[in-house]
Amino acid sequence: MKGLGLLPSFLIFGIASIVLYLESQFFIPFLSKQTGLEPVIFWFIVAGLGLFFPFFVLSYIILKSEELKIGKVTWKNRLRFKKMNKEDWLWSLGSIFIIGISSLVIIKILEGLIGKVESNPSFMYFEPLTPDRYWLLLLWFPYWVLNIMGEEILWRGVILPKQELVFRKNAWLIHGVGWGIFHIAFGWQLLVTFLPILFIQSYVVQRRKNSWIGVVIHGIINGPSFIAISFGLL
Repeated sequence: MKGLGLLPSFLIFGIASIVLYLESQFFIPFLSKQTGLEPVIFWFIVAGLGLFFPFFVLSYIILKSEELKIGKVTWKNRLRFKKMNKEDWLWSLGSIFIIGISSLVIIKILEGLIGKVESNPSFMYFEPLTPDRYWLLLLWFPYWVLNIMGEEILWRGVILPKQELVFRKNAWLIHGVGWGIFHIAFGWQLLVTFLPILFIQSYVVQRRKNSWIGVVIHGIINGPSFIAISFGLL
């Protein structure tokens, strides 16, 4: 495995950010306008198949370039998807608590400064769910799996260990900045509220050397947040 320096790191995050920006700012609004359907429907489809699924493909290509076989050994040793122990769970749950509190504090500060803070970007907009629209949750679930696993395999499983070879104990800082660049399309307000998860999750995954921690933190924060927004709680 070769190290990943500053330029190639930001190049990978930057290209992914550009793809996300083009899909979210142009392609999804176009499809929504042409069909009259809510943007979030096309977000699930376009981002799921046009962004997060390709993350699996890119991960595969990088691993094959390292002459690795795709199997249990690579999954555990290279990608660091190891069995979670008690300390891993404590770090994960503690991180979720700290991220939740920190994000809430940031939101309250922003509300005091600028008023209402956007909880959902325009390309993910939809009205709170009513019983006749619960089917959207069935469309959301496979997207959620692609989103969480696609990002965690590529970012934390493939990219972060390569960055650690170059940046050592400070890799999580570079990684957090890169992950933030990836989310530019979400707008500055949401990007500011994302700061706790961008850096805390990166730090904990690097410290514990276990990519499942990223899945747990990212998945638990992402999933319930969407459910809350779906039913008009956020």
